[in-house]
Amino acid sequence: VPALATERRFAQRLRECLEQERLSDRRYRLQRVPGGRVALPVLEEKLSQLCLPAEVPCELVRIQDPVPSRAARRRTPAQRLRDELRPLLGASWSEELERDVPHAWQRHGDLVLLSQDSFRAEPWERLGSALWETVASALGARRVARRGRVMPDGMRTPSVTLLLGQHGWVEHVDNGIRYTFDVTKCMFSPGNITEKLRVASLPCSGEVVVDLYAGIGYFTLPFLVHAGAAFVHACEWNSSAVEALHRTLLLNGVRDRCHIHAGDSRQLQLQDVADRVNLGLIPSSEQGWPVACRVLKKDTGGVLHIHHNVETPPVLLAEQGSAEAASPGGEAQHPAEECEKEILGARLRPEWQQWAEATATRIQGLLAELHGRPWCTSILHIEAVKSYAPHVHHLVLDLECRPVLP
Repeated sequence: VPALATERRFAQRLRECLEQERLSDRRYRLQRVPGGRVALPVLEEKLSQLCLPAEVPCELVRIQDPVPSRAARRRTPAQRLRDELRPLLGASWSEELERDVPHAWQRHGDLVLLSQDSFRAEPWERLGSALWETVASALGARRVARRGRVMPDGMRTPSVTLLLGQHGWVEHVDNGIRYTFDVTKCMFSPGNITEKLRVASLPCSGEVVVDLYAGIGYFTLPFLVHAGAAFVHACEWNSSAVEALHRTLLLNGVRDRCHIHAGDSRQLQLQDVADRVNLGLIPSSEQGWPVACRVLKKDTGGVLHIHHNVETPPVLLAEQGSAEAASPGGEAQHPAEECEKEILGARLRPEWQQWAEATATRIQGLLAELHGRPWCTSILHIEAVKSYAPHVHHLVLDLECRPVLP
């Protein structure tokens, strides 16, 4: 289109008309091209529907480096994904299909991991590889995978399908630690980041640690890399996680300070070695408590980090004695369910304290029975990691265990 001012205004009006017909490519803006002309971005697959006025001389040109429009630069990744997908379906695009397009996803390097309810409608499946190549391009990735339900095999094995790419191995950097794992065989838990940071800050210099449920090294690596543990015994029965843990230890240069015990941690042939034991299994690590007691140093004891899901009943504002909970007439107003938005750890729930005290008593009994002499257990800290489900919180109890001196 000629680049005179009047023609440029005409080109802009023409573009607005084409946008109404969904023929213009809104990702790119009008721009000058050699020869004193203006380029009007048009969707290639819509060229057959294009009818330009005869009074304006036009020709088809391909621009090597089109300039993104302001709208394109402002688009969120989710919006960009939708804009890239619409042309694939053309007239078949609908609000129902748009609900199949994810708003969020996990990213691991050049791989994006979609939620299990993404692109499940039959029209999407018909697109085949073109769909996944478009998704990868829109999100700046090279590989695409989709989650399924976690398998009930005791190992929390993910059901993940690789949709684009040759393998599922990825690398994820977390608090300066490089984790590597196969997303089709192992899970990564970003929700535990607060606990991993806390573990990294623990004073473990010179200590021997036993990690009874190591996985790919969620806590094993913070103990070694940041907390200064002298040595870690990492127990894991999922062979895929064992391979990932081995690679991760090598990546971080700490392989010589860790021994991997592959198999069921309940059969662990260790005793009297640990200054600290991590029991990072939910909903309950109770089956590992006897093993944890056995591996603690019998003459000096140590600290157990016990993970557990604890149910907390709903809390009514009136029960809290809040001034805002009552009207001037003294009647309770708008009783609220347990406040999940409340910052966890802001206050200690009675149910959490009761669980911690019961656990401390149980561990004290196990230690006394194992060693034939009294032990003392002390609650050092109760950490609320995250809300696991409605009225259920993932907690960690730091429990100090020491033998009573004669």
